[in-house]
Amino acid sequence: MSENFVKTLPLLRLVFLPKSLWFSARLHRNFSRASSNHQSFRRFLPTMTPSRTVKFLGQEEATEIDKELFNEYQFSVDQLMELAGLASATAIAKSYPVPANSSDEYRVLVCCGPGNNGGDGLVCARHLQLFGYSPVIFYPKPTDKELYRRLVTQCEKMDIEFVKNAPTSHDNSFHLVVDALFGFSFKPPVRPEFQPIMKFLKDTKIPICSIDIPSGWDVEKGDSDGAGIAPALLVSLTAPKLCAKSFHGPHHWLGGRFVPRALEEKYQLNLPPYPGTDCIVKLPSTFPISDTPK
Repeated sequence: MSENFVKTLPLLRLVFLPKSLWFSARLHRNFSRASSNHQSFRRFLPTMTPSRTVKFLGQEEATEIDKELFNEYQFSVDQLMELAGLASATAIAKSYPVPANSSDEYRVLVCCGPGNNGGDGLVCARHLQLFGYSPVIFYPKPTDKELYRRLVTQCEKMDIEFVKNAPTSHDNSFHLVVDALFGFSFKPPVRPEFQPIMKFLKDTKIPICSIDIPSGWDVEKGDSDGAGIAPALLVSLTAPKLCAKSFHGPHHWLGGRFVPRALEEKYQLNLPPYPGTDCIVKLPSTFPISDTPK
């Protein structure tokens, strides 16, 4: 057998390969190329439409999940607040970034209530300042507990301004408003000290970012009478709540990357994949929803 014939043997094998093997070879070659560029492949994954539906929670189920996070998984309140506040500030930065090379302050009014939702807002304000914003905190009824006093001190030490009076609907000195007044345990009516700020939130034309639940909304029915606030940005925490079905703003983010896999599976949350190392993921309006609480 000549040397030249030996060299042509691999080519002859390729010529006489069946079509199915040709296809397999091409598929293997294309997959190898995709795998070699691992980072591009990973960037592609978060843009894919998930086949599973994300579950929206009713009030009872949301409460049970919180209890398990605290009791069984040993998360502390301040730990979850830090995660929630960071997720909220990150969602704001992605949705309403500070303009590059701008000499003007990007002022954000952060409205904080007396409960955990207000604590999330205090943490959010701190991170917003670190992200280059100029937060101003309205905290009409401070909670007299050590955790909240620490959160206030942290903001004060960072020279974040606290204001005592709610702005009027004609006040256009802010670029954005953060609604961290009431969470999913809120029950009407609104107390007198919060009525001025609620009126401002309903009347203002400034974009509003609501943390977990738009203040005044029913956790399951949402803005059923159409008289509530209309946020442009909603940051759902842990998993979306049923009221988010009434949300029609352009920006809906989920901040729940801290949820243990076992807890997610137990409640069939079907959380979407988070891109890269991000702590939030955007939920498009076409995102499939499972809205049947247990």
